[in-house]
Amino acid sequence: MFGQLTSGLESAWNKLKGEEVLTKENIAEPMRDIRRALLEADVSLPVVRRFVQSVGDQAVGVGLIRGVKPDQQLVKIVRDELVKLDGWRGVGKTTICAKLANYLKKQGKSCMLVAGDVYRPAAIDQLVILGEQVGVSVYTEGTDVKPSEIARKGLEEAKKKNIDVVIVDTAGRLQIDKAMMDELKDVKRVLNPTEVLLVVDAMTGQEAGALVTTFNLEIGITGAILTKLDGDSRGGAALSVKEISGKPIKLVGRGERMEDLEPFYPDRMAGRILGMGDVLSLVEKATRRC
Repeated sequence: MFGQLTSGLESAWNKLKGEEVLTKENIAEPMRDIRRALLEADVSLPVVRRFVQSVGDQAVGVGLIRGVKPDQQLVKIVRDELVKLDGWRGVGKTTICAKLANYLKKQGKSCMLVAGDVYRPAAIDQLVILGEQVGVSVYTEGTDVKPSEIARKGLEEAKKKNIDVVIVDTAGRLQIDKAMMDELKDVKRVLNPTEVLLVVDAMTGQEAGALVTTFNLEIGITGAILTKLDGDSRGGAALSVKEISGKPIKLVGRGERMEDLEPFYPDRMAGRILGMGDVLSLVEKATRRC
């Protein structure tokens, strides 16, 4: 998914081979390559501008330190900024609820799923099937009850059964509207949840920024779950989420199986994008020696 971005960044490094010190002049073209690579990866323009500015400010004046070349140090600077960005709907929302229940169940938690998407009867049926698949009970009230009431009753039922974690599958849309936001606010008020997680499609691209921003301002999210990270995506969503919302990507979905949900590690994602683990290790060791 990050192959295109990696290629663009490699082009930037190659243009600095042989330079002894990074200057505003000799990094101008590599920085254009970095900017182009990020835009082609569907990172939103405001995020790209801030990213390039920050990298440029740190890079100018960097010179040779104990055998580590300036172009290698630029790799480290870019990597650190990528980590900051990462530490970042049909998107597989209902499936993610079941995957999350399965993930928590493996950690010894008892879970209950609550079917709160009343606009898609198929979503309720899907959640029931997935709940059976992962061995987790599912609370349903059909499609004729308000989502906030379903959430309230589901939480009461879970308390009676001493369930550790309640996961409510709420409605989602590709287009944001006031009615949905008001509904989600009511659900949140009833539940007073520990986590409010927005499910973001890794293939969404620049739209992810606007989506996360709106949900965070309107609802107040605690983080995001990134889905379809194994797909044919350019990965801009992953790089935009935290920068725009200030909220981290907490979990990522990497496949179709119920087991394909795992914690998100920004440093590992940055390493995958750069594809230069050996260079990063060299720079980090040299920095410690200094």
